[in-house]
Amino acid sequence: MKKKLIIKIGTSTLTAGTSRISYAVVESLARQILALRDDYDVVIVSSGAIATARQFVEIDGGYAQVESKQAMAAIGQTKLMEIYDVVFGSFGLKIAQILMTYRDFENPTANENTRNTIKRLWAMDYIPVVNENDTVAIEEIVLGDNDKLSALVAAIIEADLLVLVSDVDGIFDKNPHLHREARLIPLVSDPEEALLYAEEKRSELGTGGMSSKIHAAEICMRNNVEMWIVNGQRANYVVQALNNAIPFTKFKRN
Repeated sequence: MKKKLIIKIGTSTLTAGTSRISYAVVESLARQILALRDDYDVVIVSSGAIATARQFVEIDGGYAQVESKQAMAAIGQTKLMEIYDVVFGSFGLKIAQILMTYRDFENPTANENTRNTIKRLWAMDYIPVVNENDTVAIEEIVLGDNDKLSALVAAIIEADLLVLVSDVDGIFDKNPHLHREARLIPLVSDPEEALLYAEEKRSELGTGGMSSKIHAAEICMRNNVEMWIVNGQRANYVVQALNNAIPFTKFKRN
């Protein structure tokens, strides 16, 4: 029986530190899923709709207002899925879109429907790509970059593992972007203690800092889901982490 793996990839990873979606990053993800598909059923939780829209349109007055971001999300979501469809399709991988809001997780019927949909897509050899429906909900636009969303999806499908793809190797005792002497913490058993180390770095595109990842870990631990933070700038980051070949942080009860 295959294990259930959720890979959450955020805007900062998808853009590879630029202002545009990187096709090379999406291609790397596709190659890794291709290597893992015999052993894992995979769900992708993907941010990046607003960043994708910026490649095609500019909005008068900028992006500061929530409604402007919602409009950009509406434009960018179809473009983002087109990128996934084209790139994954070149590897023979098929994708399907699932858009959710946080109200869905409060409804037991919606939870059951989501579980059934994902299981059916897996049975049909499709990879679900989940994002928040940003045109009607704003929580991830304002704060989180889908970290919490991925944890809630992991909980309702009883995933074996959630991998949050970040721009650092995991949790450090200090922010490694700001402190060269920062040391990686390979195992965290108490997310509240990890919050003490969550020193954020500003980002123009992504909204999910380390605090949101730690809160996602709290959700996972309450639901017996193991969660990892891995560095998406490393080659084959998911495959390498599964083989313990790169440094990363595990959130797991002792």
